[in-house]
Amino acid sequence: MPGLFDPLTIRGVTLRNRIGMSPMCQYSATNGQATNWHLVHCGSRAVGGVGLVMVEATAVTPQGRISSHDVGLWNDTQVEPLARIVRFAEEHGAVVGVQLAHAGRKASTRRPWEGGTTASLDEGGWEDVVAPSAVPFAAGHLVPQALDLAGIAGIVRAFADAARRARAAGMRVIELHAAHGYLMHQFLSPLSNHRDDQYGGTFENRTRLVREVARAVRGTWPEKLPLFVRLSATDWTDGGWDVPQTVELARLLKDDGVDLIDCSSGGNVSGARIPFAPGYQVPFAEQVRREAGIATAAVGLITEAVQANEIIQSGRADLVLLARELLRDPHWPLHAAQQLQHVEPWPAQYLRAAPKGTVPFRKGG
Repeated sequence: MPGLFDPLTIRGVTLRNRIGMSPMCQYSATNGQATNWHLVHCGSRAVGGVGLVMVEATAVTPQGRISSHDVGLWNDTQVEPLARIVRFAEEHGAVVGVQLAHAGRKASTRRPWEGGTTASLDEGGWEDVVAPSAVPFAAGHLVPQALDLAGIAGIVRAFADAARRARAAGMRVIELHAAHGYLMHQFLSPLSNHRDDQYGGTFENRTRLVREVARAVRGTWPEKLPLFVRLSATDWTDGGWDVPQTVELARLLKDDGVDLIDCSSGGNVSGARIPFAPGYQVPFAEQVRREAGIATAAVGLITEAVQANEIIQSGRADLVLLARELLRDPHWPLHAAQQLQHVEPWPAQYLRAAPKGTVPFRKGG
């Protein structure tokens, strides 16, 4: 079996190793445009040795942002700031992807360090928050408008349009965000989807939007480039979305041209009891990989080199995505290689601090 530092090829894209930076919102964009903060945030992880840099949840419409400070791809002015990130990261050996998203009923909030609660109009918030049903996420959140069929069709088009812009920016991976209680997850879960039309009720109907978006994006995204979907494998709440449904949806998405399922959990129900522990979501990636026959990424409290390597070597997932650990240590892959006694190329500029025998990274080899 491969290890953490073996390459991973999906379609026509090869990652130099099986370590990715999970998409993490930075709440630092201006009018949906990535800023210098994003360049340094993503670029430093590329320099630090990750195989895949995933740009944060990037809104396909202005109303689909979590906050007014989110990155977007709903117009062409937002392409070049992302292209700058791609150019820099690729110079340092990383593949760059973007997570396309719509926040649904969890939109129009303040930034986390400002409380994360609903933002007023004076604070840059908006009132036209949408969802599958007029059910707020929690007390104090806006009551969303239930999307009509024209609105749903418009969102599908917005994802496809954002995918075209992602390619114009040079992205080589797209991930569709159908987890953490955002719009597509809201459609999946009976706890947030109370519709009685073709988008609600049965499993087939509740999964319809995710599949329509996947097919629309796959139709505009080059065949040689991978398409991922992030799913919350469970709502951690009785009567909600669960692991068997995740496995079945993964099978269907594979037929729709999806290449990898990024297995997370939770986020759709306020106050859900989540049993946080190291690697607590890895079993979801393992089960989906085994039962749906599709590549998976494991994410969630993966912090140690030996732990990450075991996940790959044991065949539990094809890729590990790190989030907070890469915030704490942008050069985690280089340190992990040292711990695993693997010689990993370092940036030439940092060789003076590298372990003895380390070779410099050179673009293209």
